[in-house]
Amino acid sequence: MLRRWHSILDSPAAEEVGRDLVDRWSEPHRRYHTLDHLELMLSTVDAHAGEAADADAVRLAAWFHDAVYDARRTDNEDMSAALAARVLPGAGVPGERVAAITRLVRLTATHDPSPGDRDGILLCDADLAVLAGEPDGYAAYTAAVRAEFAHVPDEAFRTGRAAVLRRLAALPSLYRVPALHERWEERARANLAAELRALTARP
Repeated sequence: MLRRWHSILDSPAAEEVGRDLVDRWSEPHRRYHTLDHLELMLSTVDAHAGEAADADAVRLAAWFHDAVYDARRTDNEDMSAALAARVLPGAGVPGERVAAITRLVRLTATHDPSPGDRDGILLCDADLAVLAGEPDGYAAYTAAVRAEFAHVPDEAFRTGRAAVLRRLAALPSLYRVPALHERWEERARANLAAELRALTARP
């Protein structure tokens, strides 16, 4: 993963930031928000980089978007954006680009970019790539999410998770990059619907 990082920023100061980010994404309490999730995001961005106005800003936003993650908190995106704002200038990233990256990081809280926001669209599509997984992959994803929220009782988790799924399902499109919409939209919505049925089924 550090090779990926250095393909974007390559300096002694950036090395320290990259190692810290890898450590953060490797924290033992993470089950879904791990380096595997980050790898899938970065691979998606790489494959569709031409859709972005600033693909490296999108890549950096991916690195930071859950750099701070604690399932007991509700401000992870804001804290992650604050981390980016604090460390990126020292790694040689200009202030205007830092502002663009922190805006993108915060956008992953809602996954609802404006129609003309090319960078936000690609980042959000990449963040939601997991929703379009095959059945086994989607089941592994939902199990990992549940493990991150092991501190939440079953009934409360079902209620909260169902609310998240309904919010996602209410988006006009889960994927707005045309190629990703065509490839993933139908399967992702089927996965969401199946999970929601399972969560809300009466015993």
